[in-house]
Amino acid sequence: MIEKNQSICIIGAGSTGIAACKNFHQAGLDFICYEASDQIGGNWVYKNKNQMSSAYKSLHINTSREKMEYSDFPMPDSFPDFPHHSDIAKYFNDYVDHFGFRDKIKFNTSVVSAILLEDESWQISTSDGVTNIYDNLVVANGHHWDPRYPNPDFKGKYSGETMHSHHYLEPHDPVDCVGKNIVIVGAGNSAMDIACELSRKNTANKVFLAVRSPVWITPKYFGSTPLDSFQRHPSIKANILQKAFEKIFSFLADFILTRRVIKYIGRPEDIGLPKPSHKFTQAHPTISSEIQLRIGSGDLIIKPNIDNFNNKTVTFDDGSKEEIDVIIYATGYKISFPFFSDSFLKVKNNDIALYKRIFHPQYSSLFFLGLVQPLCAMMPIADEQSKLLTSYLKNTYKLPSQEVMKQDAESIHNETKDYYVDSPRHTIQINCLTYTDDLRDELKLGSRRL
Repeated sequence: MIEKNQSICIIGAGSTGIAACKNFHQAGLDFICYEASDQIGGNWVYKNKNQMSSAYKSLHINTSREKMEYSDFPMPDSFPDFPHHSDIAKYFNDYVDHFGFRDKIKFNTSVVSAILLEDESWQISTSDGVTNIYDNLVVANGHHWDPRYPNPDFKGKYSGETMHSHHYLEPHDPVDCVGKNIVIVGAGNSAMDIACELSRKNTANKVFLAVRSPVWITPKYFGSTPLDSFQRHPSIKANILQKAFEKIFSFLADFILTRRVIKYIGRPEDIGLPKPSHKFTQAHPTISSEIQLRIGSGDLIIKPNIDNFNNKTVTFDDGSKEEIDVIIYATGYKISFPFFSDSFLKVKNNDIALYKRIFHPQYSSLFFLGLVQPLCAMMPIADEQSKLLTSYLKNTYKLPSQEVMKQDAESIHNETKDYYVDSPRHTIQINCLTYTDDLRDELKLGSRRL
């Protein structure tokens, strides 16, 4: 059954999708948001029904609450500096109810097919068997739900249990790690969190962290202040003094941040981790205030990457061998859009170039929100993106030509890949303040193109 044409379809009611909903709702736009789960919150919903959440039981945010909150809906003062995932899930629900658009979200309904029609409208088929036609499609399905494994895989055959960190909930769920010998592969935030949790007393027997690529570690606090306390909220426009400070800081960022990290936690090689070959600012840092203690106490043993398997014997690149019961792959995620056919859009190695990280240069009715890896929280970024997109949909902002969009998108995309460490993780990396300032400037430019 094909129902009547409507204006906007949004895929996903996570932290990004609800930012779009709020801005569209306030602007009086006609939209509907499809959410595969029975509740909002996406990645921040523990044991999410849609099975796409990576929230584990002990998860807390890594950016401070003041820098994570939406600018027009502050988090409660009763929340700690780094709230638990249950606090964040409640905050998202309160946000939806405060702005009054819950009825615009269709729960327990996933988009199974999105087909671009000749008039650039969208034929959207959903899991309830209904097909609708929409003028515009907003993709906010997230990029932390489709697990990526090492490719090519390690040599040999492993006979123990394996899982991706995406599926990790707690030490005995879904795989029992208690009293076992564990290897965590990776060195990102999830890898460090899980390694610290499993290596605490009376949890796993032995815990090894196989570091494939060296990382810089930053603590959650510098002294008594949260790590991001020096930075303005991405939604706040900088005054003249702030701009001057940030311009100077941008030139000295690597020196300043490196010195700060060394002061409070030490160089990676000083605390038992491999020495990075890149500058602090050239890769997404790993945030952990506990990893130094776990390594220093002998609870967590650092290893190089895995070389090969032989049943339960794991051989590492340095030739050392360990008998391992469970391997947890904390090896990142793939950017995936399962509702698009491969012939229409298939992302390889997480490579996708978009104008302002939002607009597809080739399709005037297709938009992506939250498809960035920010050096801050996603919420204020998604809100600023949604403001620009709202103006476009309200016809108060005009895009440049397709050719200009394509050149700009590819230029920025290639600059990003050239600067950051070569990794699928960094293809969509952004500097939060530079990016949101650029979005606000672009909004002004687009209004002059009308």
